[in-house]
Amino acid sequence: MAELAQPTEVLIKKYELWEKSQKPQDGTTTIHVDEVASRVAAFYERIRTIIDWKEEHLMRRAAIIRKLRRRFLDLELSDFSSTDIASPLVLELVRGGYFPNDKIEETKVHDVQHIIEKYVFIFKNSSSSAGNKGGANFYSRMLEIMACEIEETLAPSIKEMALMDYMFEIMRSRIKVGDAVYQRGLLKKEETDVQIYIAVQQALFKLDPPIISYNILRYKYPYWNNPSHEELLKISQNIYKIMATLEHDLVHPMAKKFYTLCEKHDTPFLLMGDVLTSESAEKVAIDVQEPATLEEHIRSAYSRRLKELKAKITRAAVYSTISIFVTKILILLLVEFVVAWLVLGTQPNIFVIGTDLLIPTLLMGALILSVKTPSKKNLNLAVMETMKIVYKKDQESGYEIKVSRPPNFVARFLLSLIYSVSAVISFGIIWEVFTFFNFPITSIVINFIFIALILFTGTAVRRRSQELTVEVSREGVLSFISDILFLPIADTGRWLSTTFKQYNAISAFFNALIDMPFSAFVEFLEIWRFFLRERKEDLS
Repeated sequence: MAELAQPTEVLIKKYELWEKSQKPQDGTTTIHVDEVASRVAAFYERIRTIIDWKEEHLMRRAAIIRKLRRRFLDLELSDFSSTDIASPLVLELVRGGYFPNDKIEETKVHDVQHIIEKYVFIFKNSSSSAGNKGGANFYSRMLEIMACEIEETLAPSIKEMALMDYMFEIMRSRIKVGDAVYQRGLLKKEETDVQIYIAVQQALFKLDPPIISYNILRYKYPYWNNPSHEELLKISQNIYKIMATLEHDLVHPMAKKFYTLCEKHDTPFLLMGDVLTSESAEKVAIDVQEPATLEEHIRSAYSRRLKELKAKITRAAVYSTISIFVTKILILLLVEFVVAWLVLGTQPNIFVIGTDLLIPTLLMGALILSVKTPSKKNLNLAVMETMKIVYKKDQESGYEIKVSRPPNFVARFLLSLIYSVSAVISFGIIWEVFTFFNFPITSIVINFIFIALILFTGTAVRRRSQELTVEVSREGVLSFISDILFLPIADTGRWLSTTFKQYNAISAFFNALIDMPFSAFVEFLEIWRFFLRERKEDLS
């Protein structure tokens, strides 16, 4: 029987607590919504999923943010009353299928109301005005953090937080930062733990800035969720400074170094989390003490996660392509139709438009087909690495953070020049291909946008496929050449994707003209259904 490492013992105990929290509590009243109204609302939310597609684990919080923004339309909060916002908000989220029906305790509504009142207090008592652009950005970021706290209250991420704490403790003991990094002022010693914590969250669960910000606030200020009046007032008065520090932590120059290292070593932690949820935590706690039994659990967990990963990649590819098509491509095709017909006076070419539609689909399909699954050797390496973190060892392996000397001005200039030339060559090849087939200028521009967006999205999907990879991949000459040609296009796609998110006209249309009336209709439908049930009871 092997001796478990202390962090592993703590992890198992936390998973046992999580398992107990999943059991229904006797005598508690839960939130219930009408099933018909729920189906109607869930259908609408599926449409919104296509319009505002995000990673699966971000969709629920995106809905919370959207609904909070609808209720906090006025930035002038001096006369704002937060009375009874929580109840309709929680009911709407349950109707939309983001939280299970008849599972959330009614007392949670009071907790959500308390959260909203806390953030309203921060808005009202912050030292700077929210009237300028900077204030609007601050308001938006705080609203996102509020959504994270509401989500955590309604659906506590006990096992996810336990796994992040587990990896954080182990990585903090193993990551060594070279003295040269501190001496050159690239990183302060007090920033090291925060950077490891951020990297762990990004590597394990691909968390985004709002939830990472919320977790850092809880890490730095343990009283954040339930502060006293004096603590809350102090937070409010220093909130701009707190948020500025958070922003610095998230975009720290050394952040990518820590993320790359944690991403490389996250597979054993993911597998260990799967092992603890495969059976009862109490039984697994006994099994993991025997290395042979643990190995069987790890291999089974690896097989399940690999299957889920393939399905996740397929869903990500389909939803991202549909999202790009619906929210961006249709608008661009409309522009092409209008420009060709009304401005240039030419008849729109059906072949050209069909090609414009076919290119992104074929390109995404080719990218997905090129995704490689990990080899059999990778499974054995994953088992070995998981064993290393589970059991206590006399000497632990370490990972050092190093930085190379920055290139001089001449080297930076040459590298930038080469990158620019490769971008010109890449876009030039695309231009020549389309001009050879006599595509109009509008179609060429649209296809530039198509290809850039799809390459960026496909690259992100392919990166997700490396979630279980432990072995070091070797890149050949073809991979090097493809990076030279395709990276500038993918980088352009990243910029376009960010820009489109900021100016998503269809999303804004749904928010302004459909979202609010539809929510009111669903609420009326539920009241109507309740009224009809009462009339039926009167007849009996």
